[in-house]
Amino acid sequence: MTAPSLHPEPLSASCQPRGRMAFGLTPRAMILVAAGLLLALPGFFHAQWALGMVAWGVLAVAAIVLDSLRLPLPEQITVERSWSNAPALGSETEIFLALQQTGKTILECRLVDDLPEALVAVPSTLLLRAYPHVRSEVRYKFQPRERGDVQAGECFVRYRSGLGLIEFWARAAIQQPVRIYPALRQGEDQQIYLARGRQIELQLRQVRQRGLGRDFESLREYREGDDLRDVCWTATARRGQLITRQYQTERSQAVWIVIDAGRLMRGRVEPQAHASDHPTQDKIAHSKLDHACSTAIALAQLALFSGDRAGLLVYGQGIQQRVLPGRGNAHLRQIAEALAQARAETSEADHLRATATLNRLQPRRSLILWVTDLAETAMRPEVVDGALQLLHRHVLLFVAMAQPDVEAIARNRPNNVEEMFRASAAQELTGRREVLLARLREQGALTLDLHPEKLTAAVLNQYLMVKEKAMV
Repeated sequence: MTAPSLHPEPLSASCQPRGRMAFGLTPRAMILVAAGLLLALPGFFHAQWALGMVAWGVLAVAAIVLDSLRLPLPEQITVERSWSNAPALGSETEIFLALQQTGKTILECRLVDDLPEALVAVPSTLLLRAYPHVRSEVRYKFQPRERGDVQAGECFVRYRSGLGLIEFWARAAIQQPVRIYPALRQGEDQQIYLARGRQIELQLRQVRQRGLGRDFESLREYREGDDLRDVCWTATARRGQLITRQYQTERSQAVWIVIDAGRLMRGRVEPQAHASDHPTQDKIAHSKLDHACSTAIALAQLALFSGDRAGLLVYGQGIQQRVLPGRGNAHLRQIAEALAQARAETSEADHLRATATLNRLQPRRSLILWVTDLAETAMRPEVVDGALQLLHRHVLLFVAMAQPDVEAIARNRPNNVEEMFRASAAQELTGRREVLLARLREQGALTLDLHPEKLTAAVLNQYLMVKEKAMV
């Protein structure tokens, strides 16, 4: 059974009038009426000009009424909205708006699709010519701005005939919930990572490396130099001699993705400029949490493709999202749904609670990706204490989101006293981060401190390195 599609389902509805007086005169009709008023000036001197003005007005009103009678009622118009793909950060989404009318004249329509600001900054006005009993379609593209659950609103329609003297206003109730996902990597670079992951997995299956992993393989007699922790005391008691366990590289490890959703992850990161960028391309600044979620979904896809089991833990003051390790496309869908609903909180995250929860859920050795940021405090941050607790049992890849604005201030040469103090404070913060990450590396953790836009590629490379060296 295949998992349902991520993108919203098509939705259609018949139009309804926008209020009791859902019509208005067009500029063309206003000019037509105003032209008759020009006859008022000579009408003060010659009565026939006044009669001509009245006749002109009657003809103009008659033309407007006849034009309105030619237009179909709003109930005779149906509007449908459909989506080309699932809305996701960093990728374009295309929407199709289809209109079908059962009137007897060609309509010139203007459509405004009421989408929330998380999808588009300003709703676009779309022009469409609708023929009788023929489905007409218009499409437009946009790039989602924020991740999460939003509500797509109605579609507003203004239509007139080719004569264009009067315009009717209608709306189609096609509101629907829409979920915006983290960036889903589907390009050539992701295919390279997947191919490399599959190659490493095949190598590990062909060569069973004893002693490197922690997956039980067999029992044998104790030999000098064996680790006493590997002695199987139950087998030793049965056989009357020391028996030790042999291990092999695990064929399927658990990969946990732990994401901090505290206040430090609310900060938005200005995108870096690239030579290939178009000058008019709209660059959207995403939050650190958005970048963390995009990295998480990419790692989950690679881990599942490589035969590992992927789990997710998103936490703030409490546990926001929890997905136990699993496999398959349905499980990847579950992780994507959970990441789409992750929300940055305004308070500091409870890192020790997350550590305790993870140790309870994953008692066996595993690979943990922890994406967070380091608080600007003179004391040792709580997240570092939590990371040190995990190192006793797990392989930890600790990722601290870099602070580009602080690094830029630290690198700048000050021109006055105020800039000197700012640069000095920034250099102190940068140095403190380096010391904390160095302490984690001394304890055996793998650490990264990169610009959020470079995070995904670096994390995937680290995962492949861990797999290749059989570190878990």
